[in-house]
Amino acid sequence: MNQKLDRIIQGHLVLPNRTIQGEVGIKNGKIVAIHEGSGKLTADNVQDFGQAYVFPGIIDVHVHCFSNPAEGFVTTSSSAAAGGITTFMDMPYDLPNPINNVDIFKKKVEQLEKEAVVDICLWGTISKTNGTDQVIPMAEAGAIAFKMSTFETDEYRFPRIPDPEILRAMELIEQTGLRAAFHSENDEIIVDMIDTYQNEGKVYPKAHNETRPPLTETSAVLKLMEFAYWTNVKLHIVHVSHPRTIDLIQNFKQQGVNVTCETCYPYLLLDVDDLDKLGPIAKNNPPLREKEEVAGLWNHLEDGNINLISSDHAPWGSEHKAKGNDNIFLASSGLPGVEVMTPLMFNSTVAEGRLTANQFADLMSTHPAEVFSIPGKGKISEGYDADFTVIDPAQTTIVDQESFRSHSKLTPFNGQKLSGKVISTIVRGEEVYDGENVKKEPGYGKFVPGSAAK
Repeated sequence: MNQKLDRIIQGHLVLPNRTIQGEVGIKNGKIVAIHEGSGKLTADNVQDFGQAYVFPGIIDVHVHCFSNPAEGFVTTSSSAAAGGITTFMDMPYDLPNPINNVDIFKKKVEQLEKEAVVDICLWGTISKTNGTDQVIPMAEAGAIAFKMSTFETDEYRFPRIPDPEILRAMELIEQTGLRAAFHSENDEIIVDMIDTYQNEGKVYPKAHNETRPPLTETSAVLKLMEFAYWTNVKLHIVHVSHPRTIDLIQNFKQQGVNVTCETCYPYLLLDVDDLDKLGPIAKNNPPLREKEEVAGLWNHLEDGNINLISSDHAPWGSEHKAKGNDNIFLASSGLPGVEVMTPLMFNSTVAEGRLTANQFADLMSTHPAEVFSIPGKGKISEGYDADFTVIDPAQTTIVDQESFRSHSKLTPFNGQKLSGKVISTIVRGEEVYDGENVKKEPGYGKFVPGSAAK
């Protein structure tokens, strides 16, 4: 290695299919050399992380920066840096306007380049009707994928897309090679059940789970997979909450459907009893499930049937959650996650011997990059971006919601002591978080365009 390196990172490197005690050489933000042991590479800047794991940079595919106007890119990307996340994909359901046309998309790219601390990809979506003409222009402008919903959260911002529009969108998205992703819940059944419960005064926390039974997820997913069978689109199911959904996905994969899925950290680490105990703080859509159903999700995870884990970061403040203290249906749905997902999942998998470091890297970094064709991300490999998440297994993390950089200072995990600590987050060769402080100013993060960008 004759060229002068900008920097060397040393530690317990989690490479594709193996781990080594070694060093990585960085030049112009890229990985240019990987060696076992140390001393083969030279640079003025050498950072030795000892026995700490140097993972490929963690990627969170499911983040909502702008559903709460108090949040935004600066806050969310700073939180992500502190949570070991080097790249995230921001959802399109922004307030006041969703990202459903190319002009709004391009404005969001400009804002991102001024405000991001870590690298960010952007989802696109479509309007409820007559919006599919924007699919190709947004794909060419760099949308990473397209998100739609079969459940109506808001008619304008987060609509339920009618079946004919879904089919038209799928046919166009298939042409781009990007992925069509869905919030998959059966709107008609849920709305009817909520109306019935409210009329009967059944507004206790567990009513949120009871009005969204598993069949409201599985029936929606089944329809979408059948649509994908006939349109040949790449399909992604977000925030899977129930093991039967994964069973059905496995069936359709055997029929040749290109379908991937994610679950979110709360569905693995909480259950419906936590909704009962914590009320609105533990409310998300779909809802938390029964203990045995959570165990079924873990079985699928350990068997390799779940592609990746996301946060579904939804940073509602106490004012949005408190509305549900006397009626669970009035509380906003979702939990903050970018700052806590990585330590929570490391604690419950690698630290407990449930997954290897390589399996953790696959779920949290490699597979997200592969599923969404994120260029240059997801592996510690020559030619890839020098993105690293460094976790010291010998240190501990105490979850402290008051210290969150997010607007949302609420988490069901507050006070928990976790094995492992994010001690460094490195994006394109530069440290953005040193274990205590975010070190880069807004504007360091870059827009990462999708694979159909022109």
